[in-house]
Amino acid sequence: MGEGPETPRVAVLVPAAGVGRRMGGLRKPFIQVAGRSVLDWALSPFLDRDDVVEVVVALGDWGDPGGVVGRDPRIRTVDGGDSRFRSVANAFDRMESAATVVAVHDGARPFPSPAVIDACIGLAASGCGAVAGIRAVDTVKRTDTEGRIVETPPRDALWYAQTPQVFPRELFARALAHCRAARMVPTDDAAMAERVGEVRMVPSSAINLKITRPQDLAVAETYVARGLV
Repeated sequence: MGEGPETPRVAVLVPAAGVGRRMGGLRKPFIQVAGRSVLDWALSPFLDRDDVVEVVVALGDWGDPGGVVGRDPRIRTVDGGDSRFRSVANAFDRMESAATVVAVHDGARPFPSPAVIDACIGLAASGCGAVAGIRAVDTVKRTDTEGRIVETPPRDALWYAQTPQVFPRELFARALAHCRAARMVPTDDAAMAERVGEVRMVPSSAINLKITRPQDLAVAETYVARGLV
């Protein structure tokens, strides 16, 4: 895609410092899927875009075993934190570009759709936060600490949030400052941004899976083998 005068400048922040407990301690971003690392798959649709000016990957203390930095001059790595929130915050603090839009994408989510990325960036460029996700297809129950059901929320109002989650830079900075002042540690970026600005859902698909458990690798390999990604 070509750049125009109204094209946003996008920085992509990639939390990739998790310890992979549900994967037996394997570093999920560096697991191979069809001969490529999960992180390599995850970054590709962003690196294909001319409006992406910077990619900051937050890694753990094992460094960069996949050689991600050498793949593209726009990529840098920083130290991750002890939570997803702190890894994203570290990456944001160390941005070097004059990006106007901030996109956050999980390093363990290999197949973000280029069309969904485009829609999310378009919303963020208009001043609104955007979150990729899929509508809930299962009934969701809310329970108390003893497991007793206390509520069955209407399913038609529920979504499963994914990434990318994309925001105007100014909105993201305010949301981050708010969480730090309140000593909050949200589990995703929309959870902090929706407190200080408008955030909308963008329909995605189940193909945009996150590698969390061993069976997810088999699903990812099947997607590649069937030409779905």
